[in-house]
Formats: sequence, C-alpha cells, structure tokens
Amino acid sequence: MKFLIAAAVAATGVVLLSGCATMNEDQCLVGDWGGQGWRDGAAGHQTSRLDDHAKACAKYGVAPNMSAYLSAREDGLRTYCTWENGFRQGRQGNSYGGVCAPAEERDFLPAYQDGRQIHAVEQAVSSAESALNSAISRIDDREDKLDAKQRELRQDGLTDEQRQRIRERIREVRGELQDARRDARRAEEELRYAEIEARAVIGAVGGRYGVW
Repeated sequence: MKFLIAAAVAATGVVLLSGCATMNEDQCLVGDWGGQGWRDGAAGHQTSRLDDHAKACAKYGVAPNMSAYLSAREDGLRTYCTWENGFRQGRQGNSYGGVCAPAEERDFLPAYQDGRQIHAVEQAVSSAESALNSAISRIDDREDKLDAKQRELRQDGLTDEQRQRIRERIREVRGELQDARRDARRAEEELRYAEIEARAVIGAVGGRYGVW
C-alpha cells in the first residue's frame, strides 16, 4: 500500500496544467484583460493560457492586450504562490505547472508536495471504501437472487428440466456470492491498511498545516 501511494504521488506530483480557453463572446468584447490575467495567475495558469484566450476571441475579432494581461497575471501569481495555497492545491489533487518564481517556489513546492501526500492517502481510503461498498452491494444482490431461485425451486408443477435449470442457476449464483464475499474481505483489508497509512501520513505531515 505504501508503494502504491508513493507511486501515485510521484506520478502526479508536478505536471503541466492544461485546458482550453474559457472566455465567451461577452468576456472577449468587454476586454478586461487585466482582470482575466489576474484570475489566471491566481489560478496558477501558465502564460500559454493567453494563447487559448486569443484563439477564443479571434472569432469575435478581438485581440488580447498582452501587456495588461501579463502584468496582472504576475499580481495574481503572488496570491497563488504561497505555501498555504500550495498545500491547499496539493491536497485538492490539483496539478502544478511550475509557474512560481524560484524564491516563491521554495515555500510553495514543499507544501504542495505535502498536500499531495495527504491527497494520495485520502484517495486510497476513498477507493477502498468504494470497492467495499461495491462488494457489499453485489453480496446483497446475489443473496436476493439466491433466495428467489430457491423459492422458485419449491414451486409445484415444475418439470425435471425446469428444476435442473434452476439448480444450475443456483450453483452459479452461489459461486458469484462466494466471489463477492471474497472481494469484500479483500476490500476490508485494503481499507484497513489505507486507513492506517492515512493516519500515519496525516499525523506526520498534517500538523504543520492544522490537519489532524
């Protein structure tokens, strides 16, 4: 479990933000490039975001004000590139596009990586809970089907062939029920390990950020 969580953190630690432009016709025509730049900086978008906006607005005959956008984006980045926000972004599982200056990144990046660790263990717990709930649902479903087939087998007037088909289906359902119970036991074990790991990581890391 520790290996899986560590691998998840390593694989998703520092990746590039991506996405298409979000500016609509009204936003393009208003032309608030300073406000758009600040919002993009505060959201941690890379400068390539301006290219997306330019493409979105070109269809309306609007070109971006690059200097206003980039200047305001720098102001927005000062809101984004803090250790508090770094931890928040990491814990939410958001990606980081390397937008912070080296001096700011010295505080931002360790907090971001701490947040990613907590995000990974919390996701592991959530995944194990989902697997357990799915197995329990299948158990309930197969038990209901087994009861229904057993009642069907007790009905009068069935031919030998009909009884044989019902018995075969009963054996199939019992096998499916056995598989579901095995999956539930495995999921319970995975959940137990995931919860232990989560408590350990949150205990070691979370105290620095008020997370217990």
